[in-house]
Amino acid sequence: MSQSPEPNHDERLDYKKPVSESFVGSQSTHALASKEGHSLLTDQQRRSLVAYNHLTYLLYVISYFTAGILWILPIVMNYAKRREADGTWLATHFDWQIKTFWYSIVFFFIGAMIMIFALGGLGVSVLADSGNIAIGSVLFTGLGIMIMFFTFIWHLYRIVRGWIALTDNRPVP
Repeated sequence: MSQSPEPNHDERLDYKKPVSESFVGSQSTHALASKEGHSLLTDQQRRSLVAYNHLTYLLYVISYFTAGILWILPIVMNYAKRREADGTWLATHFDWQIKTFWYSIVFFFIGAMIMIFALGGLGVSVLADSGNIAIGSVLFTGLGIMIMFFTFIWHLYRIVRGWIALTDNRPVP
């Protein structure tokens, strides 16, 4: 008589199986390539993608000194090579940089719109000679500037954190 496995047992939840990549136990959104039937990267492909990611992180840092003009180049590069890293720990770096870019754009835009709206209110308050509108406009301008400042700091933090993880040959969360 053979015993059947537990009715609710799921092999995906069996954490005692050996794994070929160290990031499998992490909360990565990427499954192992070998589980999906894809071939793993060769050592040369892996080194090439690591160097590529170092370059994109560097371009993000350099973009701070070009008033953001260089910001578009690394995002295009990430989208161009993203699929080559599917199923590996390197894919987390491509996704990390892409998400960092788009969230930064959204929050920076929100801060800028609040600031523009507030500065328009400041202009109205001058024409209407209203101190209350002026105070509200100054406060909203400060809020917009704070959102833009925190977005800048958050973006820089994510680039540094990702680059450190890449240097250590590990995925980003």
